[in-house]
Amino acid sequence: MIIETDGLRRDFLVGTRLRRRRVVAVRDVTLNVAPGEAVGFLGPNGAGKSTTIKMLTGVLVPTSGSASVCGLDPVRERRELGKRIGVVFGQRSQLWWDLPLEESFDLHGAIHKVPAARYEERLEECVELLDMTSFLRTPVRQLSLGQRMRGEVTAALLHSPELLVLDEPTIGLDLASKERLRSFLSAVNARGEVTLLLTTHDLPDVERLCRRVVVIDHGRVLVDDELSTLRRRFAGNRTLVVELTAPAEALAGLTGVVDVQVEAQGMRQRLAFGAGTSAAELIAEVARRVELRDVTVDEPSIEDLVRTLYASSRPA
Repeated sequence: MIIETDGLRRDFLVGTRLRRRRVVAVRDVTLNVAPGEAVGFLGPNGAGKSTTIKMLTGVLVPTSGSASVCGLDPVRERRELGKRIGVVFGQRSQLWWDLPLEESFDLHGAIHKVPAARYEERLEECVELLDMTSFLRTPVRQLSLGQRMRGEVTAALLHSPELLVLDEPTIGLDLASKERLRSFLSAVNARGEVTLLLTTHDLPDVERLCRRVVVIDHGRVLVDDELSTLRRRFAGNRTLVVELTAPAEALAGLTGVVDVQVEAQGMRQRLAFGAGTSAAELIAEVARRVELRDVTVDEPSIEDLVRTLYASSRPA
């Protein structure tokens, strides 16, 4: 496993010296992440995400429990762990503010003692895929946020880490920059080169990059499962949108359909159906009744899924 935790817990003492109280930020987090996975680590502000990440990267010492990352103890072997992981924090920079971007890359390569041939190969790939040629010689302080974040991801990948931890990597980016970064990370992960652990409030990042989701709230893991499974269990109805070749009355009486909406003077209908109904079987049933021009299936949004998970975890 790339990440293994067992009963991970972190407490903090807050208040004045005379009146302190103990706050549990993370409690009993048990997590296993296999090589090559892309896992979304989700939760509201204050849920314990950042505290968990800090324990996994050796920044914080757990109050109790254990953690192993890349087969290493994050605290006792933090220096060695730094050679085998990459970290990108959307709000913090690992680049040198007054140096041209390419010189920051050179320094990162030297710090990690990356062989020259491997360094050049990885840098060339990142520069090409992230479209950075035009601003490599620009000082970091003069880069736009989107340009800087592409640089941050490149710096974190130059030493070919086994694990890349991404904390809000697309925060503040425009749509084009977000999609460029998502496409790059998806391609790197798909080749099996790096395991991704992603924390974000930008849920389209999760939909684009992750097959598995871990949801944490109040320091506890609420759910750990495949995104597709969670959608079936928690996200409610799907919608079959059918475009017809001729107007038709509402398609009533279809198996598993709980709501029908007619649009475009009967040329389009939206059929809401539950998780127990097969989309393929429903399409076939519709096709026996009307002539179809086009069909699409709208899945429930991940925003609705996460909202349902949070609501179900809180006491009534």
